[in-house]
Amino acid sequence: MAIAEHDNVFIFVPNIIGYARIVLALIAFWFMSTNYVIAGWCYIISALLDAVDGHAARAFNQSTRFGAMLDQLTDRCGTTGLLVTLSYFYPNYMFWFQLSIAIDVACHWLYMQTSVVVGRTSHKVNDNFVMRIYYQKDVLTFMCCANELFYVCLYLLHFTYGPLILGASLFKILAFLSGPFAVLKALISVMHAYVAGQDLAAVDVRERQEKRNKKPSSEPSGKKIE
Repeated sequence: MAIAEHDNVFIFVPNIIGYARIVLALIAFWFMSTNYVIAGWCYIISALLDAVDGHAARAFNQSTRFGAMLDQLTDRCGTTGLLVTLSYFYPNYMFWFQLSIAIDVACHWLYMQTSVVVGRTSHKVNDNFVMRIYYQKDVLTFMCCANELFYVCLYLLHFTYGPLILGASLFKILAFLSGPFAVLKALISVMHAYVAGQDLAAVDVRERQEKRNKKPSSEPSGKKIE
């Protein structure tokens, strides 16, 4: 069946921005171990466009489930690619980078899938107090930026100290300042999994109760025939 141009989700402006983010992330991955200038700029621009596509979706009234999923997958894959590189650059801290990848991917995947199962219009809509605060636009933007800043600074420090402020590396200062927020974001990701688990368990309980209610009674109906 033909799709009207105004209903073709694949060419919506925010989704086109999403495709550009993927291309930039792939370029960053290619140069990540050899050219930190190209890789750094491509990765940073891809991350910044994450905020732009949200504004575009609201401005053009083009918020879609496809766009939300594309955005989530691009975020998870982009961060994972950077953390893989950091594991190579800082092998003594590999476990922590692996743990960060596992928490980020597993918890967000569970939360997104659960949002679909329970029928939410958006994964950003949740009655949980922490989720309501986290998904406020300014809070979410700050937390995501701080998280990315921490890992990007670790990446850049492998190659250069960058500008110096009173003899101290700017990248190192930013890493120390943003590090606690990266840890906090990981803890909030764990909260995503907890909330999703609670919601899924509630669905399981409700479905089991519905099955029991529909199960025919084992008691014979009518009069007993002798």
